[in-house]
Amino acid sequence: MENDFSYVGENLKRIRDNVREACAKAGREEDSVRIMAVTKTVAPEIVNYAIQQGMDLLGENRVQEFLSKKDIYLKSAEVHMIGHLQTNKVKYIINDVSMIQSVDSEKLLAEISRLAVKNGRTMDILCEVNIGGEDSKSGIAPEALRGLLEKAAQTEGVRLRGLMTIPPPSDSDIFLGRMKELYDSFSDEFSMDVLSMGMTHDYAAAVRMGSTLVRVGTGLFGARNYAI
Repeated sequence: MENDFSYVGENLKRIRDNVREACAKAGREEDSVRIMAVTKTVAPEIVNYAIQQGMDLLGENRVQEFLSKKDIYLKSAEVHMIGHLQTNKVKYIINDVSMIQSVDSEKLLAEISRLAVKNGRTMDILCEVNIGGEDSKSGIAPEALRGLLEKAAQTEGVRLRGLMTIPPPSDSDIFLGRMKELYDSFSDEFSMDVLSMGMTHDYAAAVRMGSTLVRVGTGLFGARNYAI
């Protein structure tokens, strides 16, 4: 019997409705926010079902898992790397993703640049900010961000598009607000147009705070099956 993935379509409709409502409350156009399907541990056939329902953006956390699934994915969806990325893994994804959202050091920036130039392409990037100063999370400290942005703006083979963050869940609204302020302070100077913040538990609040890209996994696919 064929698997029934209809719950994914129902969840996607609910997420779209929530984003639409949050945009309306913030006086924003609905198309100013992209919804990303975070695919960590999700079987590729379920991801493909979401793509068939109109999902056009996937977020990958782990290089090895992405490599095991990328050839199965329908090609109509764009893929971003959103997880912490080691410099020695960049070579495996440089030609298969359209954006790297987790750039948090000049070392990683330099390796992306080297491989992008070598492969004759320009890689869109976001600088990841550890807005809550949490030891358990990657990302550059807010006070060190300007230096990384300046370096990225001058680096061959990359195009700085904006910022990404994962705020502390306990005070999400406070840190979403701080992140928006940080983004606003740099967006014009560095011609940024992407603010990636908001996950299953806080994406509606993130949209109200100005996020242009929300990353939803559990809210779309259900609780993660770590056995996959």
